[in-house]
Amino acid sequence: MQISVLGAGAWGTALAAQAATRHPTRLWARDPAQAAAIAASRRNARYLADVALPDALDITDDLAAALAHAGPDGLLIVATPMAGLREMLQRLPDGAAVLWLSKGFEAGSGRLGHEIAREAAPGLRAGVLSGPSFALEVARGQPTALVAASQDAALCQSAITALHGPTLRIYSSSDPVGVEVGGAVKNVLAIATGMADGMALGLNARTALITRGLAEMTRLGLALGGRAETFMGLSGLGDLVLTATGDLSRNRRVGLKLAEGQTLERILVELGHVSEGVYSAGTVLERATTLGVDMPITRAVVGVLQGEFTPREAVQALMQREARAES
Repeated sequence: MQISVLGAGAWGTALAAQAATRHPTRLWARDPAQAAAIAASRRNARYLADVALPDALDITDDLAAALAHAGPDGLLIVATPMAGLREMLQRLPDGAAVLWLSKGFEAGSGRLGHEIAREAAPGLRAGVLSGPSFALEVARGQPTALVAASQDAALCQSAITALHGPTLRIYSSSDPVGVEVGGAVKNVLAIATGMADGMALGLNARTALITRGLAEMTRLGLALGGRAETFMGLSGLGDLVLTATGDLSRNRRVGLKLAEGQTLERILVELGHVSEGVYSAGTVLERATTLGVDMPITRAVVGVLQGEFTPREAVQALMQREARAES
């Protein structure tokens, strides 16, 4: 199978490196200088400097060449941040088989990836690849499990054919709504857990945030048409636990630094990577509010990000909420 990965950030590079061990794979970088540097050094110095890329991985800055490489029977993988997903999908040819790695709700429209695809590029065979995965571990060939979600069963099978191997296990799902909600909301909840850990609130507090965060995620997912069982799988509970507790998590690091009293602007500059939780938090809350879904942890995170109160004040507000039955 011919595979083209569109986007040479950490995640796109890692997945392309793994795919190239089994299939002809081309990685597209928007920046010509970055593409040339990766091709010459066989490393992505900005995102995965310590990982040598396989010689078989082809690098290009020519989007037309990347699309031609996949052809009508290959697989396109979009590895842009959520903010760039709409534009990229609109540049793909009708009928193409495409999976995106983007996680979050689009700012402004409040759309998830499958909603963007349906609206902006209805001629595509589209789905999402998600799950608990740090790019560095995937690039190193450490065992990872992901889920390919689409209502197009043949597309899910293509994902399995393209990516399933000795270190990468691919499951299929027909619930892209649930998979995408999990991937979006867990980033916001990881900021909350990072703040709690940064304030040394303890393991009890961390576990409470993860558990009640999962309840928030599930409520929103069900309201949007997802299936309850999806949130107990890789893209729900799995991705939430990884992102909330793993020290490679950018969103968790945002929370840790907020707890230290750093400004959001400084944190994002030092991070050097996109934090989808920061990008999507307000939009998650807006979508939930429109649907009448209560998301108190998400609301607290948004309040801290917008400077309405401190992390410690957010914790106090959550703990002072009226007692209720667990649901």
